[in-house]
Amino acid sequence: MRGIFLHVVGTLMGTVVSTAVMPQAAHAAEPMPLQLEAKIPLGDVKGRIDHMAVDLARQRLFVAELGNDSVGIIDLGASKVASRIRGLKEPQGVGYDASTDTLYVANAGDGSVRLFHGEDLKEAKRLELGDDADNVRIDSPGNRVIVGYGAGALAIIDAKENRKVGEIALHGNPESFRLESGGSRIFVNVPDAHAIEVADRESRKVVAKWRTGRSSANFPMILDEASWQVLVVFRNPALLTAYSMQDGASAASATTCGDADDVFVDAKRHRVYVSCGEGYLDIFERDEGSFRRTAHLLTASGARTVLFVPELDRLFLAVRASAHEPAAIWVYRPDS
Repeated sequence: MRGIFLHVVGTLMGTVVSTAVMPQAAHAAEPMPLQLEAKIPLGDVKGRIDHMAVDLARQRLFVAELGNDSVGIIDLGASKVASRIRGLKEPQGVGYDASTDTLYVANAGDGSVRLFHGEDLKEAKRLELGDDADNVRIDSPGNRVIVGYGAGALAIIDAKENRKVGEIALHGNPESFRLESGGSRIFVNVPDAHAIEVADRESRKVVAKWRTGRSSANFPMILDEASWQVLVVFRNPALLTAYSMQDGASAASATTCGDADDVFVDAKRHRVYVSCGEGYLDIFERDEGSFRRTAHLLTASGARTVLFVPELDRLFLAVRASAHEPAAIWVYRPDS
């Protein structure tokens, strides 16, 4: 893995692409927690860009180009688009299962999950779920793939047999959800129910429902298992809030940027990254149990989705095409 990491870093540093550090809300003399290292052009890609996934072994980044009905495959070693899967229907979620060498693509337009296998990403199967197939999560220990869809359900797919084997009913359309690594729980944002629902993978039932009170539009979520907390970002009002994984008690909260769609934890640096459609990346650090915002980085309007990859120590931001910027993946390097 170290060899892969050094190769990616060296290639990105040497690639001739448009690179510039955007204006940032901090003193000019202070080092910024994220440095814009490269921009990888996506080509003629129009409309909204959604979530991403990574194939570490082949150094490939998968980008759900929702408005383009395609998934872009980026060769990170060469810092360029290597190929593209076309003919999709508003792909929102992507997930790569290394154990089966399979890419899962969830399509909002027709409710399908399409499976692409191997180095050439040959289509292997198509599963019909229902309306609005969205986020994809890989449960490697359980050989399962979990997909949120419809008016309120998580579909459970057997990764070995490539078939749906069950589902978990929820009380509204699921947005971001996360799988507990040391147990069987799934934490799910359900904005329609003004709640965070906790489901059990074994019983396939909701076992707890945490009300979000006056905070609403809870879309991004990540687990900070080192702190035993569920981190959720609300759009109304724009807040980053930490909940106890044990009982859902609110532990900390901080104002963040607007129209958030992704949140990630940088465990190495004890940081939290929040990406927002209003055109900012917010960086928070832990401060005696609370959150302290250390940077408010200007990006591009509509750039809502990111993927932080600890193995590469890089954060990838999806930037849609605009009158001022072509569609691209912006690559950020955290400081040491």
